[in-house]
Amino acid sequence: MKDDIADDLSPSAQIEYDKLLGGLLIEGFDERSCRSRYQFARYHRNAARVPSAYLIERLRRQEALQKKCGPGTKSYNKALKQLSSGQSINTTDCNYLFLIIHAGLGNRMLEITSAFLYALLTDRILLVDSPESYGNMLREKVIGGNTYRSLVGARPPFVYLYLDGNYGFHDKLFYCEDDQQFLKGVPWLIMRTDMYFVPSLFLIPSYQDELSRLFPEKDTVFHHLARYLFHPTNDIWYSVTAYYKAYLAKADKRVGVQIRIYETKGILQRNGPFPHILEQILSCAQNEKLLPEIGATAEAAAVTAGKNQTIAVLTTSLSSWYSDQIRKRYSEHQTVDGTTVKVYQPSHEEYQKSKNKKHNMKALAEIYLLSMTDVLITSGFSTFGYAAQGLAGKTPWILFRSTNHVAPDPACGRGMSIEPCFHNAPFYDCKAKRDNVDLGKVVPYVRRCEDVSWGLKIVNQTQL
Repeated sequence: MKDDIADDLSPSAQIEYDKLLGGLLIEGFDERSCRSRYQFARYHRNAARVPSAYLIERLRRQEALQKKCGPGTKSYNKALKQLSSGQSINTTDCNYLFLIIHAGLGNRMLEITSAFLYALLTDRILLVDSPESYGNMLREKVIGGNTYRSLVGARPPFVYLYLDGNYGFHDKLFYCEDDQQFLKGVPWLIMRTDMYFVPSLFLIPSYQDELSRLFPEKDTVFHHLARYLFHPTNDIWYSVTAYYKAYLAKADKRVGVQIRIYETKGILQRNGPFPHILEQILSCAQNEKLLPEIGATAEAAAVTAGKNQTIAVLTTSLSSWYSDQIRKRYSEHQTVDGTTVKVYQPSHEEYQKSKNKKHNMKALAEIYLLSMTDVLITSGFSTFGYAAQGLAGKTPWILFRSTNHVAPDPACGRGMSIEPCFHNAPFYDCKAKRDNVDLGKVVPYVRRCEDVSWGLKIVNQTQL
């Protein structure tokens, strides 16, 4: 029964769509085993964002490398044996990046995408899983320049890269050219991160030309790679498409509102509700003409009564209070232009449960539902919103964070690009060897984030 429903996209089932996403994907997979892989394009129309021919070529090369060196191959078994021996070994044709997964769902999507791009740039096989820290080795002067090689005759068999948000100065040297040259000679890299560190890769000189060839539109990194990497299971995809067809498909316009609350009211009311955030959301939506204003006069209502348009508002939040209040306002008042506004929210879990599988399945479904809307309002600093806007390929309106329970003015602003923000980017100028440098002013396509003043974000600009 689910299979039949999942294939039906009435009334637009016969509309042609690019199921291979401009060449990101290849034919040959059993569609019934993973329906989202080839059906994603049915629900996302974004023809302007086309992957480069060179990116497609590199993805095919990466797939060939995976077949040669991935788990289950002779090369992989040999590399594992060498690693377990603990002896210093030289790099081979098969080198690996092992990613430790541990953060919430939005962060996981960002960190996997970042690690995959790094593996692509360095010709490594990416291994994902739920020491010898590189930063510690530098700090203790175990390595430095060619020190390690001169002491033992070769680089270490593996290096642990600690790139979580609380990483230290020496860990951040990972983003320096000299350190990247050293790491090229290490067969196994083990990485722990909870961030989207792609912007800092664009600041490493040896990667800049390659990245420009891969992404001529520089702000499409997450958009292209996420659509290539992530394909929800059939159960999740069924829940997404069934909800879409039941509540969103027939609307004339779909507005996604992603709400993440960072303020607290004390231990018993950690997530609100916060009336000022409700007003901020409505102010943003109405001032930016994403939703119509309410409270029309009788004369205005008579003039616009024939418009008969419907807007479906999809809200995602841990709390149901905000969507309930928005729904109440639009159900109790006439809009100024006669548009009907209907408000929906798939779930409200109250608290984030990052290690709960069912919670994460619901969260992933809602990220994909948000990506199917026509316009997006997202909460600043939220990786959940970053993932949705990136999959959609749509520049969001970003709700700025409020302080002291007072809504900011303006309530929101248009994002500079569809890219996520690197929250904990380094301030160190590797070439000048100076700290506290504004790396958002080094190249025109890496800027400070709108929602995180100390973060970095990729934009599609050519001039500083």
